[in-house]
Amino acid sequence: MTLTTTIRNIGLLAAGLMPAAAFASEGINGAALGLAWAIPFAGILLSIALCPLFLPHFWHHHFGKVAVFWAACAAFPMAFLLGGDVAVGAISHVLLADYVPFIIFVGSLFIVAGGIHVRGSFVGRPIVNTIFLAIGAILANFMGTTGAAMLLIRPLIEANANRTRKVHTFIFFIFLVANVGGSLTPLGDPPLFLGFLKGVDFFWTAQHLILPWLMTTGILLAIYFVIDSLMFAKDVKDGFKAPAEKHAFGIDGGVNIILLAVIIGAVLIAGFWKSGIEATLMGVHFPLEGIVRDVLFICSAGLSLWFTTAETRAANHFSWDPILEVGKLFFGIFICIVPVLAMLRAGLDGAFAPIVSLVTFADGTFNNTVFFWLTGMLSGFLDNAPTYLAFFNLAGGDPVQLMGEGCKTLMAISMGSVFMGALTYIGNAPNFMTVAICSERGIKMPSFFGYMLWSVLILVPTFMIMDLIFLA
Repeated sequence: MTLTTTIRNIGLLAAGLMPAAAFASEGINGAALGLAWAIPFAGILLSIALCPLFLPHFWHHHFGKVAVFWAACAAFPMAFLLGGDVAVGAISHVLLADYVPFIIFVGSLFIVAGGIHVRGSFVGRPIVNTIFLAIGAILANFMGTTGAAMLLIRPLIEANANRTRKVHTFIFFIFLVANVGGSLTPLGDPPLFLGFLKGVDFFWTAQHLILPWLMTTGILLAIYFVIDSLMFAKDVKDGFKAPAEKHAFGIDGGVNIILLAVIIGAVLIAGFWKSGIEATLMGVHFPLEGIVRDVLFICSAGLSLWFTTAETRAANHFSWDPILEVGKLFFGIFICIVPVLAMLRAGLDGAFAPIVSLVTFADGTFNNTVFFWLTGMLSGFLDNAPTYLAFFNLAGGDPVQLMGEGCKTLMAISMGSVFMGALTYIGNAPNFMTVAICSERGIKMPSFFGYMLWSVLILVPTFMIMDLIFLA
């Protein structure tokens, strides 16, 4: 079993977000592709950004068809211009090796976390909300950004049910719990697990990113606390009152905590176990450990549905709409992203060569600032796992060298790929799932560009500070 196969089937699911469709593009010569191949990907991004804003009724009823349309715009040109075998290989690869495991993983976390109901008289005061975000940022390092987000989003919604001004809370939830929080361990976010499988020490990220993590998390929590305090004062002025009814703290659906531990354990086992046994379907290799992992995911989800009472899920306002929305839209994204990632992987020989060339100074040394911002910007719009790998290899791909004298370069790549997934709704899978759950619960989240206004105004200055302090 090759290292690439191992990475593809294990690493991409380690922390809960969108796995890399890059491996589906291995049979495509990215150096031969022009920028026109990025049109379907740009199309689906713009559809996600603009349709809910200008065509909300149409989008609500037909977003799945829109995703299929753009997927077809990518697939058919691949078939006609690159050859049927190449197209079938790339599409089957992305669907079987990446998309299906992705949906199994994210879906199992969605089901299991959706069966845990945290009871209590939580009131969305600034200090309570800030503690929620801080706990989520910590948990993300151990259960992945998706696991932490799906566990905490519902009780946070309940705590703020009587608040009028609360959208900013869920924006910062995406910043902290769904992205920045998962930067200390390889379990936190897929790029870091890929680095671990490439030879980066398991504890390297904690040792070198703990200060950037503390500072970034601290800055964002402080900004949030100030904003929420101002918003809460306005809510009180408008007549906000805490619910009179008090409920003792408790957790319903406790069996799901065990099942959540099984899912995390399955990821770890699959990451360390090398069986040497694999099955092949349509040219895609499935190692035994990957199959066992996915079976454990499915079994955990099934047991959760079996043992969790209807009352517990009803208390969580559980519905299938968020995961169905994620499944449909990411189906289109995964297929549309294939030629784009092939061009990115081509490096200096591809259409993105002018961008890639920026990472090196004239004397041959690396520009860590550019590594940080390029890795980050691409991670905000593409998949952060293949982006990490592309720039990891561009930096030489030697983990020993990168952990030593090249540690700042590896820090830049790691921070960029994890932190900047928060720049857009599609930068990380839990971003989109959080938005879907909030929308399903009647919380009017900002549009794609409305969210980016928040991220640019708050995150970009914060990341500039991180760059100046830790990478310059």
